[in-house]
Amino acid sequence: MMETIGFLELSSIAKGIEAADAILKAAETKLLFARPGCPGKYYILFCGEVAAVQSSLDAGKKLAGSCVVDSCVIPRVHPQVIQAMNLSAVPEQMAAIGVMEFFSVTAAVYAADAAVKAADVSLIDVRLGTGIGGKSYVTMTGEVAAVNESVQCGVATPNAQGMVVSSVVIANPHPELLDNLL
Repeated sequence: MMETIGFLELSSIAKGIEAADAILKAAETKLLFARPGCPGKYYILFCGEVAAVQSSLDAGKKLAGSCVVDSCVIPRVHPQVIQAMNLSAVPEQMAAIGVMEFFSVTAAVYAADAAVKAADVSLIDVRLGTGIGGKSYVTMTGEVAAVNESVQCGVATPNAQGMVVSSVVIANPHPELLDNLL
């Protein structure tokens, strides 16, 4: 079980690669991914024990300096968040659909964690700014009431405030729409 994740969003690809190296050297953490995104940003996601993740994040931020766009440490992250980022889990059943859209990738990570912890929903995707102009979005499915609760909690998390573009809940999505979400 993954206890804690750290996420660093940078405005420079070169500094991002250098920061990823510093993160891995600073403490015992595991790199989940380090990759460029739009528009010319770099995203680093890593995990480990709380103190190690915090220490590694601090090292990455210090090295990156003014290139830091945003960052977060989330202890006890819900496992669905990582699965949805990697598109590695397909919900068994699709019901109502919730979508939360953000200007910040980090806001989406926080919101996804808050949403999946708020009610009985399954995350479909946590899309992190690649190919969509640096925006991010989270999609989920579940019963209408659960999706409503999760979306409300996700967009209301203090770490997402000011970064929300839009959010919707679709109670009875068309089957073709569901096919295109996966």
